[in-house]
Amino acid sequence: MNSPGGIGSVARLPGGSMWAELERLSDRGRGPSRPMFGPLRVTPIGGYAEPGPALIAVAHGSRDPRSAATMSAVVADIAAARPDIDVRLAFLDLNAPSVEQVVDAVAAQGHTHAVVTPLLLGSAFHARVDLPGLLAAARTAHPQLTLTQADVLGPDPRLITTLRDRTLAALGDSARPQGGEPLDGQAIGVVVAAVGAAAVAANARTGEVARQLAGMTGWHTEICFATTEPSVAQAISRLHARGAERVLVAPWFLAPGLLTDRLVAAAPDVVHTQVIGPDTALTEIVWDRYDTALTDALSLSA
Repeated sequence: MNSPGGIGSVARLPGGSMWAELERLSDRGRGPSRPMFGPLRVTPIGGYAEPGPALIAVAHGSRDPRSAATMSAVVADIAAARPDIDVRLAFLDLNAPSVEQVVDAVAAQGHTHAVVTPLLLGSAFHARVDLPGLLAAARTAHPQLTLTQADVLGPDPRLITTLRDRTLAALGDSARPQGGEPLDGQAIGVVVAAVGAAAVAANARTGEVARQLAGMTGWHTEICFATTEPSVAQAISRLHARGAERVLVAPWFLAPGLLTDRLVAAAPDVVHTQVIGPDTALTEIVWDRYDTALTDALSLSA
């Protein structure tokens, strides 16, 4: 995964019209003594402004090598979409490089600003406590480096569409995108399966995913969790009680791993769809989170 750019580097190429525009906007309403993202430098070839702040995409991490490989592919797509930005992958736990290692490398590369974008579907402990703590320590270690944390991916409608597409692919040609019934007349039920968290509010967001999927398709939906209740067996029973005849499990996971395997083992007799994985919608959402974080930083400093 590493490139000549350093630890966790995915892509760093010259360019950066967005960077020039951000610098121009940030100059409004403040004097020249208050640079937003550090001095604006110009490359000797072509006169292009320095690229925008680095993007550090932070994944959860897993003991299962499939997870790290999938997240590497996800971040490769993210980097390819905006090759003028230095994009790097970091992990919160269990995989390398760590967040600390990537921040060290970004600082050593000479960056003065990086946007840290969590590759997390929910705003639970890792996004609200763990990552902010790591970044606070990193700011102390690198006072010259501004670190801006972007929002999590969340139940973005574009990801719900991807979840629907994964389910349709598992159903095959007999399924209709709308109406809740395949052509053979069997009512479809989908279990939206997530990790599960200690925070009730975080788990409630999985219910929002299921509601959006039901509204988009007309399918019956229930939720389950790999680490807490309701279990996948309980969710399947509820769908059957509601009249679903053909039930699938749709993992609300970015990558396969030990927890998705646990769900399969708990319900081996139903079809489990593919995880989200590398996807155009996921790439778009990550860059939206990056751009929003930059806009908010500009507004706060203007």
